[in-house]
Amino acid sequence: MTRVRKKPTSRVRKTRSSSGKSGNSATVTPGEWFERLVAVQARLRARDGCPWDREQTHESLRTYLIEEAYEVLEALESGNDAKFAEEMGDLLLQIVFHSQIAQEEGRFTVSDVIQEIHDKMIRRHPHVFGETRAKDSAEVLRNWEQIKAEERRSLAGKSQLNAKDESLKEASLLDGVSHGLPATLEGFQLTRKAARIGFDWQDAGGIFEKMREETAELQSALGTKEQRKVEEEFGDLFFAAVNLSRFLKVDPEIALKKANAKFSRRFRAMEKLACESGKEFKNLPRNEMESLWEAAKKSEKETDGAKLHGARAKR
Repeated sequence: MTRVRKKPTSRVRKTRSSSGKSGNSATVTPGEWFERLVAVQARLRARDGCPWDREQTHESLRTYLIEEAYEVLEALESGNDAKFAEEMGDLLLQIVFHSQIAQEEGRFTVSDVIQEIHDKMIRRHPHVFGETRAKDSAEVLRNWEQIKAEERRSLAGKSQLNAKDESLKEASLLDGVSHGLPATLEGFQLTRKAARIGFDWQDAGGIFEKMREETAELQSALGTKEQRKVEEEFGDLFFAAVNLSRFLKVDPEIALKKANAKFSRRFRAMEKLACESGKEFKNLPRNEMESLWEAAKKSEKETDGAKLHGARAKR
């Protein structure tokens, strides 16, 4: 589904309050702004509100929720604070939007959402709000996982287990990792949770060795011509690489996004270079494509170097 209405520009957002009148944001508290936003979304969903907003459901908004999260990441990396703030607002709107729909269905309200996370943060930080002490962040994470496990056991004890509650019968340390996550992030979180209780490699060297082992197994599987075996071994190699990213303190999803962007940028540069020489890129022989790829890489490095030099000069 494509978006059928454009977002208000940051300029408009900064010069208008939610009521449509100009206002000084410095005199309005965050809580008041939030209440205004909730009121705006309720008005858009009202009987005489916006037809597009009224048509939306939790299901139809799923794409936007993911999209807005990625746009926040992109804005964060841009270094543009105005863009970062704007995209954070778009993401916040998704929470408000879903909460409004849930309220209309009699399920929960945005106040319930806020109270849940407020109480959870207090409960899971006993070293700050209680008597527990934590000597470092590693101990904080271990305590966090223990508290989460206790919460799940409490939930299971209060529930009337039936065929639909199978997931509550046996609590696992891996509970809470959503299957709806992109595969790289799911693998990242699974290994991170396991590591918090000590099931982990001693160092990155062990993972490099595991990747060499998985590479050999993948090459062996290729010889069998069994596609399912090839897929399995490739998955094992990919999983090991995701595990390595955790050791390197690199988010695998963001790293892959950057690699995708770099490939796209260089490929487009190759096409441009071919066009400038009067040739059609798709008809070039492989060796000429490779030459253009190297030229695109060199040009990109020179541009990055010039930008870095300019940034240092400004200091």
